[in-house]
Amino acid sequence: MTTWEYLTTPLLIHNTAAILNNWGKQGWELVQVVQGPEGGLVAYFKRPSGGGQQNAGLDAAAQAAKQFEEA
Repeated sequence: MTTWEYLTTPLLIHNTAAILNNWGKQGWELVQVVQGPEGGLVAYFKRPSGGGQQNAGLDAAAQAAKQFEEA
């Protein structure tokens, strides 16, 4: 049976394609985009869990956050 890991991230309107492409390159599949509680957009992603990569989603989120801090 396939097990999944999930990720949510805010989408910045002016940079949506770059954000989606970044997660796609890391193996994440976009499941849904919804309006967040603050009014912005939130993307939900999934990918098969990688067995030994228990914190892969957290590591990927930390890496993405660094990209926005440097901008």
